[in-house]
Amino acid sequence: MEKFTSLKNGVLRLPPGFRFYPTDEELVLQYLIKRALSSPLPAAVIPDADVCRFDPWDLPGDLERERYFFSTREAKYSNGRRSNRATGSGYWKATGIDRKIVSTKENRLIGFKKTLVFYTGKPPNGLRTDWVMHEYRLVGSSEAPPSSFNDGLELPTLNPNWVLCRIFLKKRSTRERDEKKKNNCKPVFHQFLRTRNDTDLNLSPCSSSSGSSGVTEISVNNHQEQEETSSCNSFRKR
Repeated sequence: MEKFTSLKNGVLRLPPGFRFYPTDEELVLQYLIKRALSSPLPAAVIPDADVCRFDPWDLPGDLERERYFFSTREAKYSNGRRSNRATGSGYWKATGIDRKIVSTKENRLIGFKKTLVFYTGKPPNGLRTDWVMHEYRLVGSSEAPPSSFNDGLELPTLNPNWVLCRIFLKKRSTRERDEKKKNNCKPVFHQFLRTRNDTDLNLSPCSSSSGSSGVTEISVNNHQEQEETSSCNSFRKR
């Protein structure tokens, strides 16, 4: 039987009607562990890529869909375990706590999922974007793979540096988009109303270039009333 493959030039292409929506447990048990053991995969649907060498929008695949990649972690320092997640235009920053992934069949810890957000620029002044990455990693080389993976054969050495990355562009909700648009709009009209309400209408303006202003009309009316009152007082004195 021919091995199923849907990768073409590193891009996942499935037949119409097919979707690749694996669970966290399936990603670790069926793909990541087997990749770390250099064992055959269920299907060639996840390419290898150096995720941190490229910006998320430059990685192969459809930007509007979730993309999956096998990658190896690069140490930020030669004597440390911290990963280097800097790219050409920014960096990936971890957020929240790592989530444990447990095998439902054996009820044992098989891996972790870390959530990261992409920032453009350099830390600590980077700008947060809507790019999100879920990084799946194994428990460690000292942990043996689940017994369900062992088919009675001697297992090869596990490489713990392999990780599986799910990268996607977070879609903002309608409410978030409306609030963002509202915050970006300049409230010119409301500022004008507040300025008018705060102005003492009994004071005539220093100058006016338009005769349609409410303040100018009130000032003119007050001036006319003063002239009429003055004329009446003069007539009574006579």
